[in-house]
Amino acid sequence: MGRQPLLHDLLSALAAPTQAWSDSDGQIRALGAQGIFHGDLRALSRAQLFIDDEEPECIRAGTHGPGRVTTIGLARNIDSPEADPTLRLERHREVQAGAVIEQIVLSSAASSPVRGRVSLKLASDLAPMSRIKDGEPTFSLAATRGESGALAWSNDDMHVQVDAEAEVNLADPTAPELRWQVELSPGDTCTLSWRLEVADATGVLHGAAAVGSTGRVGVEYADFRLGALINQSLQDLSMLRMRSSFAPEDSFLAAGAPWFFTLFGRDSLWAARMLLPLETNLAAGTLRSLAALQGTTVNPETAEEPGKIVHEIRRDSQSLGPNTVLPPMYYGTIDATPLWICLLHDAWRWGMDPNEVEVLLPNLEAALDWITKYGDADGDGFLEYIDATGRGLANQGWKDSHDSVQWRDGTLAEGTIALCEVQGYAYEAAVKGAELLDVFGNDGGSQWRAWAAALADRFRAAFWVSDSDGPYPAIALDGEKRPVDGVASNMGHLLGTGLLTDEEERLIAERMLSPAMRSGFGLRTLSAQSAGYWPLSYHGGSVWPHDTAIVIQAMARAGFSAAARALSHDLLAAAPSLDYRLPELFAGNPADHALCVIPYPAACRPQAWSAGSALVILAAYLGLEADVPRGRLSIAPGPVRDLQVKGLQVAGHQLDITVTDQGKVEVTTTAPVSVHTETQ
Repeated sequence: MGRQPLLHDLLSALAAPTQAWSDSDGQIRALGAQGIFHGDLRALSRAQLFIDDEEPECIRAGTHGPGRVTTIGLARNIDSPEADPTLRLERHREVQAGAVIEQIVLSSAASSPVRGRVSLKLASDLAPMSRIKDGEPTFSLAATRGESGALAWSNDDMHVQVDAEAEVNLADPTAPELRWQVELSPGDTCTLSWRLEVADATGVLHGAAAVGSTGRVGVEYADFRLGALINQSLQDLSMLRMRSSFAPEDSFLAAGAPWFFTLFGRDSLWAARMLLPLETNLAAGTLRSLAALQGTTVNPETAEEPGKIVHEIRRDSQSLGPNTVLPPMYYGTIDATPLWICLLHDAWRWGMDPNEVEVLLPNLEAALDWITKYGDADGDGFLEYIDATGRGLANQGWKDSHDSVQWRDGTLAEGTIALCEVQGYAYEAAVKGAELLDVFGNDGGSQWRAWAAALADRFRAAFWVSDSDGPYPAIALDGEKRPVDGVASNMGHLLGTGLLTDEEERLIAERMLSPAMRSGFGLRTLSAQSAGYWPLSYHGGSVWPHDTAIVIQAMARAGFSAAARALSHDLLAAAPSLDYRLPELFAGNPADHALCVIPYPAACRPQAWSAGSALVILAAYLGLEADVPRGRLSIAPGPVRDLQVKGLQVAGHQLDITVTDQGKVEVTTTAPVSVHTETQ
C-alpha cells in the first residue's frame, strides 16, 4: 500500500468543483497530490514549465485572491551574466469551475536581446482521487489532437482539453509539450497563455457562483489577527461553494480540499451553521440539498434508512483501505440527521424565510422519526452505530477514524458505539424540532419534549464517570453499554444543548480549559493524559479548529462567555503561522513548547468548517445571538473594546456593530428586531 501524499507545503487554487494543487514553486509535477482535479478525477497530473530545458528558479509564490496563484521566478540560464537578475518570469494561474487559465509573463531588463524556448510539459492520468490519496501508482494516458488543434484526453466520464497558441510536440503522446520561441529586446515583456477546460459527462457536482461571492465582512480591531482571519476565511469559503444536479438551484459548501471536495452531510451542516451571522441562504441551500437525498428505504450496503441524512456523495465507490469500500452515496453517519434538524431551527431563528422552513417540515418529521426508529437500533434510548457490512466506516461520528473512540488506557472501544456528543445533538434536535412543530401548527411537539427529558435522565445515569480531576461524561458507551472513560473534546459539544444541568456544564467547561485538553492553539481531540495520546494522531491528540469552534459556540450558548473568548484567543494565536488559513487539523503540541503551530502534514486546506470557525470567534467576541421570529437580537461583547464590524446579516438585512472604547454597543440594521445589549 502506498503512502498518503503530504499537503502542507503545496499551493492550491480552487473554484468548486475544480482545483489546482502545485508544488511550492507553482510547478505541477507528477508527484503526490499535485495536479488539476475536477470532481473526483485528476484532469492533469503534470504542468511543468521549462526554459531551454531548465526550470525557472522560484523566488516567491503564493495565493493571490480566491482561485488565483502567482509565482515569480528567474530564468538565469538564458539571462545575461551580470550579478543582478534581469529576466523575470511570472505565472498567473486562475481556477474557474471547469477551467484553469494560466498566463506566463516574461520581462527583460537585460542590456541585450534575450532568446529562449519556453516549454510546458503536460500529462493526464484521469485517475480517481481515492487512488491518489492512497498513494497508489497511476499511469499517464496518451493525448490526442482535438478538433481545434488542441491537446485532449478522454475517458467515459470526462473530456479534458488544453488550448494554446503554441507549437504542440506529440513525439511522446503520454508526455506532450507546448512550446513557444521567445525573443525579448531590452525592456520588453511578452505574455504566453494556455487554458484547460473540462467536460464532465457523469458528474453531479457543479460550481455554485463566481469565486469571491461569499459575503464580505469588514473588521477593525486592535488585534489585527481577527480581521486577517475573517478575510482569508471568507475567501476560502467562496471557493468551496458548489451545487448539485439533484438540487441545482441550491448551494452548499464542499467539506474541504483536496480529498473532501464534495457534499458531506455533517461538515456542510456545521459550516452553514457557523455562517448564520453572515447569511441564511447557504443554510437553506444546504438543508434542501440534503433533504433531496434523505433516506427512504433500508439498504445495509449504503447504510440508508428512512429519514436519515446522507454522509457523502462521490462519483464512484471509494476504497479507504483493504477492508473499507464506501459506495458512491453513503449514509454511514450517526450525527448528520440531528444536526440537520438543529440547522433548520437555527436558520429559522436567524431569519430564514418561514415559508422555506415550512416546506421542509415533512423532512423534519422524517428526521425525528429516524432518531427513535433507526438511530436507536437496539431500543436502549441512545443513538448508536455499528457498521453492519464490515466494509463501511467503523466509527460514524465526526471522529470517524478507526481508533478515535478509546478507553483511558488506549484500548479501542468495540461493538455498537453511542457517542456522548450525539446524545446532546439528539436532545437539541428533539427540543428544537418540537418548537418548529408547535410554531407551524403540527402535532408531536409535546411527545418530543418528553422524549428529550427522558434522554437527559438516561444520559446522566449511564455516561458520567470520574477520575482524579472529578466527574465527566465518557466519550461513549460501548457494545456492552459500558462507559468508555477516555477524556476527549467530544464532551465539550454537550454544552448549551440543554441535555445537562448547570453544574454539569460547569464541570465540562472547566475540563475543557485544563492543560491536558487546551494546547494554547486550540482543544486537543484527546487528553494529553490519555495513554493513546499523540499530538500527530488524526483524532487522538491533534487540534481540529472546527472542534474548538463548536465548543466555543457551545460555551457561549451555555453562558461561559469568558471561556469561549479564551479558546477564541487560542485559535487566533494559531492563525498567523498558518497564513490565516485554518487547516483541517494540526498537531496538539503545547503552544508554550513550540514557536509556531506544527502542521499535520496531510491536512486538507481550505476546509469549510475550519474557515467557518472565524465567524464563530467573531460571534463569541460580540456575544451575538438572534431570535428573529420573536424580534430580538442580543449583543453582549463583555470586555471587548474598539471593535467595529460591518457586513453581517440578520433576516437578510445588513448588520453593522461597533463596540466603542467605553464599551458602548452601537448597532445599525433595518432588520425587524429590537436590539438588546449587555456590557461588562
